[in-house]
Amino acid sequence: MTMDYRYQLARYTGTSSRLVCPNCGKRELVPYVDTETGEILHETCGRCNRESHCGYHLTPSQYFQQNPGARPQGDAWRQPPQWLNKRKSAILTAPQPLPSGPISELPKEIVEKTISFTRESNLVKYLNTLFDPLIVEGAVSDYQLGVTRNGETIFYQIDGKGRYRGGKIIQYNPATGHRIKGTDLPVRWVHTEFKRLGYISQDWTINQCLFGEHLLDRYPDKIVCVTEAEKTAVIGSIFSPDFVWVAVGGKSNLGDKLNVLTGRKILVYPDVDAFDEWSEWFAQRQYLDATISTYLEENCTDEDREAQVDIADLLIRWKQEQEAAVPTVPTVEGTEHPEPSFRSDNPVVRDVAKYFSPEVMPEVAALIEDLDLVPISIQRIEPTTDEDSN
Repeated sequence: MTMDYRYQLARYTGTSSRLVCPNCGKRELVPYVDTETGEILHETCGRCNRESHCGYHLTPSQYFQQNPGARPQGDAWRQPPQWLNKRKSAILTAPQPLPSGPISELPKEIVEKTISFTRESNLVKYLNTLFDPLIVEGAVSDYQLGVTRNGETIFYQIDGKGRYRGGKIIQYNPATGHRIKGTDLPVRWVHTEFKRLGYISQDWTINQCLFGEHLLDRYPDKIVCVTEAEKTAVIGSIFSPDFVWVAVGGKSNLGDKLNVLTGRKILVYPDVDAFDEWSEWFAQRQYLDATISTYLEENCTDEDREAQVDIADLLIRWKQEQEAAVPTVPTVEGTEHPEPSFRSDNPVVRDVAKYFSPEVMPEVAALIEDLDLVPISIQRIEPTTDEDSN
């Protein structure tokens, strides 16, 4: 197989380094550039980042086949430059871990006092408005979320050996679930507070790991979802518990701590403002079996981009839209149930629709309209004992 080495996919240097894809029309084309001149080969020659929804990829070889006059003379353009040889050997194989000294741990007996199921943080209060409190409690238990006296959430970083490597303290609005920002409520670290209180020595040094890393060994066969924010990972685990959700803790926090995912299948959910940067980072580390989700890129509005939404924001919006589309109405007995999605221009049919399931409503509607029926009353008929046994 022939390898085109002189022309390589452009490194990400900002949105200007991406071109409009000739296939899908999105500004997601990573062009091939000449490694000697730094010039783009052609505006159509490249690979679309939207691999699962577009899949456009025109290689230099294919471009030269279509445009033989553009091919450089000789075979020198096929020879890989030295920097590429070094890069390939570095990204195809997981780097060997460097010898490290002892890992600083937060005192377990003090940490465990902050993990409470009776004292809710503001984030947990918000989550309880969206989900069954028992499910939320399960997420608190899985991630061992802590809570301060002021209702702040503590996101502990726990490694595969159960060591508390660190903890981030964040305050949220209990009504909206948004982080409260301001100079008087900055994001803080547990070890800073513990040092101030004398729980740990002043030379204690944080050695971070992934938020949720301790769950990897518990679920060795599950696909791992990677997010930026810890809150996003928690919410993602509630929506999709068949995956292991972990977080790096910040847009620029990609690093060696992700090497723990070597050998696992990974699904990456970058925030809307981090798609290109994260795509490039994982593309340079082929030893990580990662797929970059394009869901945010394809479903975000301009307002979403300005607000820098993440996958949790869209999941919550979807949930709220689903609930709004299926309003709750009183039945004859005074109980409540979701209104079927059946729609009709006949006002009589609309009034009756709420009492029947969507599967049978078309037949009921046809009966009302064909016979010009006017409902007088509707009464639930309980099955008899004989009917129950059948």
